[in-house]
Amino acid sequence: MLNDILSIKNLAREEIEKAESLKEIQDLKVKYLGKKGILTGKIKSLGSIPQEDRREYGRILNEAKIYIEDLLGKYEETFNTAELNKILQTQRIDVTVPGCYIPIGRLHPTTQVLDEIIKIFTSLGFNVEEGPEIELDFYNFEALNMPKNHPARDMQDTFYISDDVVLRTHTSSVQVRVMQNNVPPLRVIAPGKVYRCDADVTHIPMFHQLEGFMVDKNITMSDLKGVLEVFIHMVFGVDTKLRFRPSFFPFTEPSAEIDISCVICKGAGCNVCKNTGWLEILGAGMINPRVFEMAGYDPEEYTGFAFGMGIERVAMLKYGIDDIRLFYENDKRFLEQF
Repeated sequence: MLNDILSIKNLAREEIEKAESLKEIQDLKVKYLGKKGILTGKIKSLGSIPQEDRREYGRILNEAKIYIEDLLGKYEETFNTAELNKILQTQRIDVTVPGCYIPIGRLHPTTQVLDEIIKIFTSLGFNVEEGPEIELDFYNFEALNMPKNHPARDMQDTFYISDDVVLRTHTSSVQVRVMQNNVPPLRVIAPGKVYRCDADVTHIPMFHQLEGFMVDKNITMSDLKGVLEVFIHMVFGVDTKLRFRPSFFPFTEPSAEIDISCVICKGAGCNVCKNTGWLEILGAGMINPRVFEMAGYDPEEYTGFAFGMGIERVAMLKYGIDDIRLFYENDKRFLEQF
């Protein structure tokens, strides 16, 4: 039995010394030391050796195992070193070659405009609030004075997830959530993504909106006008004129569409403003008493105003862009201008 182990040891040494590649060494490791290897089988059969010979047999078997492991490890390291040197010789990197220019990224034009708008309103004392993009029908419609089957719901083409869950069509839903959890006075803006089933040169299924509102005692339409005048003048310049046109929104009463003098022709009339000299920029109005009731406020005690705008719309007017889809086509020629 001892001679058998010695023969295995000598045979392993001869085969290892003749190996010419790392793969051959790995194959020999499996042959002798693997789960079904020759030495592994001898170790498993140790229990069948007579007790008086088992100790000596086990010692010699362990010495053979250690010898073969060390020899395999030595040759494995040798082949690994040779392989590494070969790679270094054939795949050398010339560190003197100039590196490739990687242009620095810039903020998307929509993000730039949104950041500018947020900065303006926070300087006026408004706080920034956010809400879920997947919204309950209650917050998106009912709490804003648009119960089920209300005709005003047809003003917005909605993505429904279920009967009571939608992708929010405006960030006005944040207004109700904030009012339910806070007491006046409130000055809040709510920027974020909104979704509608619409797509053309001025509409896309996903766009950005900013809702703003102020609630306190004795808030009037003149407060709304003053805030919006500051905002418009800071974005488009102090020479930009505003006008309020009567309109309808179910969550404000009275309601108005806000126009600004055309940023292209300065009010003289052109193709962009359809020769009217005016461009629609946002919608606004005094918060409907019904919305206050849904939020738990006393409409006899508190008044407030709200306004909402599309960020892409502001960016299009600010930069003279005539197709909203350009923002999201990822054309570098377009984006590099910002």
